[in-house]
Amino acid sequence: MSEIHELTVAELAAALRARSLSAEEAARHFLARIERLDARLNAFITVTAEAALAQAREADARLARGEGGPLEGVPIAHKDIFCTRGVRTSCGSRMLDAFVAPYDATVVERLRAAGAVMLGKTNMDEFAMGSSNETSFYGPVRNPWDPERVPGGSSGGSAAAVAARLVPAATGTDTGGSIRQPAALTGITGLKPTYGRVSRWGMIAFASSLDQGGPMARTAEDCALLLGAMAGFDPRDSTSVEAEVPDYRAALEAPLAGLRIGVPREYFGEGLDPAVAAAVEAALRVLEAEGARLREISLPNSRYAVPAYYVIAPAEASSNLARYDGVRYGYRCADPRDLEDLYKRTRGEGFGAEVKRRIMIGTYTLSAGYYDAYYLRAQRVRRLIRDDFLRAFEEVDLIAGPTSPTPAFRLGEKTDDPVAMYLSDIYTIAVNLAGLPAISVPAGFAHGLPVGLQLIGRHFDEARLLGAAHRFQRITDWHRRAPAGLDG
Repeated sequence: MSEIHELTVAELAAALRARSLSAEEAARHFLARIERLDARLNAFITVTAEAALAQAREADARLARGEGGPLEGVPIAHKDIFCTRGVRTSCGSRMLDAFVAPYDATVVERLRAAGAVMLGKTNMDEFAMGSSNETSFYGPVRNPWDPERVPGGSSGGSAAAVAARLVPAATGTDTGGSIRQPAALTGITGLKPTYGRVSRWGMIAFASSLDQGGPMARTAEDCALLLGAMAGFDPRDSTSVEAEVPDYRAALEAPLAGLRIGVPREYFGEGLDPAVAAAVEAALRVLEAEGARLREISLPNSRYAVPAYYVIAPAEASSNLARYDGVRYGYRCADPRDLEDLYKRTRGEGFGAEVKRRIMIGTYTLSAGYYDAYYLRAQRVRRLIRDDFLRAFEEVDLIAGPTSPTPAFRLGEKTDDPVAMYLSDIYTIAVNLAGLPAISVPAGFAHGLPVGLQLIGRHFDEARLLGAAHRFQRITDWHRRAPAGLDG
């Protein structure tokens, strides 16, 4: 058998079920890798070793009785935006540094019910606001392919942990690309489901009409297994959609022959690194060689996605983050003079610069006299972007293009230029505005760094997305490449 950390989720689940590997052995192996390697990456905020080993022993007992769920004994990590009962949930912020949630998020509950063993909570941009994982109160996460570069954000800790083989899979959240962009920059697979497919209950809110949880792993098959456990209606979440959850793994072998793939001309213009473009175009030729039919399409309003997003998301963030006032929970300033001083100093000391920037933008766009000019207009543009996708899907089954315009950039390279940072998500943001599902899969290298191919599907058509990604991975090996030198 291969080294334990080289096994995919599907392979680990099969080995555990066959009893050729114990859950405790797997947990100890990954915990040892985290202890040995994470100081160089800073991918974890909290490691729950003792609880993980207890969960692993319980999984072994169930497996010995022939019981257990589809992920029984498989180690995973959760982005530190998901509430976990009895374990710190910081959201990467000083504001919640000492917060211990009294309950589990639905995603955590469902993965635990499927048998997954939680090894810890991963680092992230503060309150999921960032494209590089440099805004965390706990310091930046480093990309395993080059520790001087970012892993992408905001789910950069989860992405780095999976890419470095510190854990076989992790959860992430995607508000404007925060699963797909770090997946692309670290050479793993990341799926952003349809808005409402995965419960947001217990997932700390950034922008409530955009946030969506999803799986991050090395393969589309692994993401199918994880999504099958995560997805489904949740009466506790008013944005959860009551729709049947298909057997995603059973749909993986659908052939590519005849699949109509739209390629937006707007995704291959100014700002796209030529080496990234070459890798993505080569990936498209692979799909075409397997029988997919490529067709150029247009998404004319996609150029407005970034400005519309950076009106809507900060507006929702300013509302959601109003609850952090030093009164009920979270950080509280020392010795406030009065209530106003409590509010001002608590929020001034508890939030980082990027969070403050977005709160200020959001408060401005929602203020009297500016609501119609900014927020309402951005919502109208959002509808136009959604309509572009719906028209395209009358002619094609999937849409394909780059996930990120460049490979991973250097730490600090864009921190002084917020607009340049925001443009890192230029190909992912429109998907969130439209509420569509999308997946990023490894598709080659540019300048020695991973490149992601993004596939976008119709609402609730994750099965087709996963199937196309899986077939692509059956005939390519980009997803099997691992960063060198980690164990050296």
